[in-house]
Amino acid sequence: MSWKGKTRGGLLGYKIFVFVLNQLGLKAAYFLLRIVSTYFVFFVPKASKAIYRYYKDILRYSTYNSLKAVFSNYFIFGQTLIDKIAIMSGAVSDFSYDFDGEEHLHQLREGGKGGMLISAHLGNWDIAGFLLKRINIKINIVMFEAEHEKIKNYLETIVQNNTVTIIPIKGDMSHIILIKKALKNNEIICMHGDRFVKGSRVSKKSFMNKEAYFPTGVFSIAHKLNVPYTFVYCLKEKPNAKHYKLSSTAIKYPEDSPLDILDDYVKSLEEKINQFPNQWFNYFDFWNDEAEGAVIE
Repeated sequence: MSWKGKTRGGLLGYKIFVFVLNQLGLKAAYFLLRIVSTYFVFFVPKASKAIYRYYKDILRYSTYNSLKAVFSNYFIFGQTLIDKIAIMSGAVSDFSYDFDGEEHLHQLREGGKGGMLISAHLGNWDIAGFLLKRINIKINIVMFEAEHEKIKNYLETIVQNNTVTIIPIKGDMSHIILIKKALKNNEIICMHGDRFVKGSRVSKKSFMNKEAYFPTGVFSIAHKLNVPYTFVYCLKEKPNAKHYKLSSTAIKYPEDSPLDILDDYVKSLEEKINQFPNQWFNYFDFWNDEAEGAVIE
């Protein structure tokens, strides 16, 4: 099983959680989430099997601890989505964060050429765009067009003071033009480097002591456009906490090949996963032996 370019979840589910959040508060939304997380464990077998394998085969958890961790993973993932809505809509204003390496983003802004933040489906970097208003720089998140359009449109109706723009990845490559335009305007591009879809170019790397495929497109863009880049992450401190830990590595310029940038990214991602194992949110067979429909480099 490979990723199909869509994130599971329906518009009705988002509306229900927004209603509970606005009428009953964050704790009530978290309580409802426990029921939803339990449902996913038992009734979404493909995703549960994939994340169970991550704990059992990759992290070497016991069977019992792996099963517990699957629920915890769903629960924390749901919390990050609820937190994002709470922050975006202004429903909850007392979230806080620590940022290790914030000076690197200030450096990008002052450089006048924009920059690229390369992240992963680890934690929730969308939240950082709303927490980092004091940096005073526009952030563009590049994501697959296949993500649910109705959900994105609905979230736009509840967002307050949105400083984040979505650039959809399209087959006609028009997103490249938008990326170049944003960089010319000294804006930030945020892309994830840990998912690919059919037709993508990929490279096999040793990741968490087992080989996995990573898309090379993100790193080729940084290299071809000669964009300064950093690896960034936004992790929830612990379940139920209204506090996030943000981090940014030192700014680098793509002097080496795209695959060299990918090597550094994989090392950085491994370090963060070991620190926050329950915030790895890739619900498909990431360590698949075959890159279905991809072009292997």
